Amino acid sequence: MIRALLKQKLQSAKDVAKLVNTGDYIDYGMSIQQPDVFDAALADQKDRLTDITVRGTLTTVPRQVIEQDPEQQHFTFENWHFSGYDRKKFDQGLQSYIPFNFGEGPDIYRQHRHVDFLVLKTTPMDEHGFFNFGATNTYSRAIADIAKHIVVETCTEMPYCYGTENAVHISEISAVIEGNNKPLFELPNAEISDLDRQVASYITPLIKDGSCLQIGIGGMPNAVCSALASSDVKDLGIHTEMFVDGMVDLVEAGKITGWQKNTFRGKIVYTFALGTKRTYDFINQNEACISLPVDETNLPHKIAENDHVVSINNCLLIDLSGQVASESAGYRHISGTGGQLQFVRGAVQSKGGLSFMCLSSRYHNAKGDLVSRITVGLEPGTVVTTPRTDVMYVVTEYGIVNLKGKSVSERALALISIAHPDDREGLLQLARQNKLLLKKHG
Repeated sequence: MIRALLKQKLQSAKDVAKLVNTGDYIDYGMSIQQPDVFDAALADQKDRLTDITVRGTLTTVPRQVIEQDPEQQHFTFENWHFSGYDRKKFDQGLQSYIPFNFGEGPDIYRQHRHVDFLVLKTTPMDEHGFFNFGATNTYSRAIADIAKHIVVETCTEMPYCYGTENAVHISEISAVIEGNNKPLFELPNAEISDLDRQVASYITPLIKDGSCLQIGIGGMPNAVCSALASSDVKDLGIHTEMFVDGMVDLVEAGKITGWQKNTFRGKIVYTFALGTKRTYDFINQNEACISLPVDETNLPHKIAENDHVVSINNCLLIDLSGQVASESAGYRHISGTGGQLQFVRGAVQSKGGLSFMCLSSRYHNAKGDLVSRITVGLEPGTVVTTPRTDVMYVVTEYGIVNLKGKSVSERALALISIAHPDDREGLLQLARQNKLLLKKHG
């Protein structure tokens, strides 16, 4: 019965693309689950189509509906979170960002979005008739619940991941496309710099045995994973949105047990994975890992059910009152809100929880000049990702400060103390000019 259904629903990408009509909304899902064969087939049929909206998240390889339609006469691409590729297409006017908190994704789709075609890369069908979403759970099941047509593009390289709401059955599917089975995109590990190690050195002493970790991606989070792997801390848990290579290091170092967690004890909880083949091999049919929809991993009250949650995130800029910008520089969109705000709030609500916002003290601007990431205020257009009321610890290579309970004047002085030494006097002058400091500090 199951095999007969599969045979009946197997189609070429070209024939499936012919089912798409002008005005349709198509969802490609996220990162390595975005379809390749179908994408190329749809782009090839652009001349018969107009007003097609394609949604995706964190694009890992060039999308042909964008590349073959540079004047947007046929396709519009909307994006929930930018990758480097997406950022370039935004700069060219070929993508638009959709603001949201990552954990709200399933509800947003079920209540506010229309989808004609959901087209995802999945594992081949298993013996029970299920196609596993693999490394990307997120809101895939929610889209499947509302889509008029579900199409899967199978890939033998996709890891089979245990979890909930992480599969679709052959009986629900309109068409199955046999994919090209190319190796999955791999995200190289950012090199750990001395600056990253210095930032990590302020964080790791505060992490206690039995803490539950959410760690982002990049040099600084990698440095924290590396420092924890060689530390004396033990019995850690993982409840994160993104599973990355650094977490494999922690598991192999014997630091992860998960037995102190209150939810999913003994399990590594995540909603998507993105890294190298090492990560994909680790999560493949691994009983220690559980892939959950993003409203289970990211909603603050779900996060806070665990004690001693530690949330470690990067940011682009922070102003002297504590407003954190992590997704745009002026009107130029760079990434997205993602789960940062929700994990900050979840960690702070957790019993004994800690939230860290990490940044280098300086960066090179478009002119090549070194400028401070700690600013008196944010320039027009810059999006506040985490409000000042939510920020706890802020860390640069020059130190760590806790903003909780501090007045604006105290916050300004604290943040100036961890700015680059050459920027501190200028920041003090700007703080005085803008009445951010008490008279006795002026």
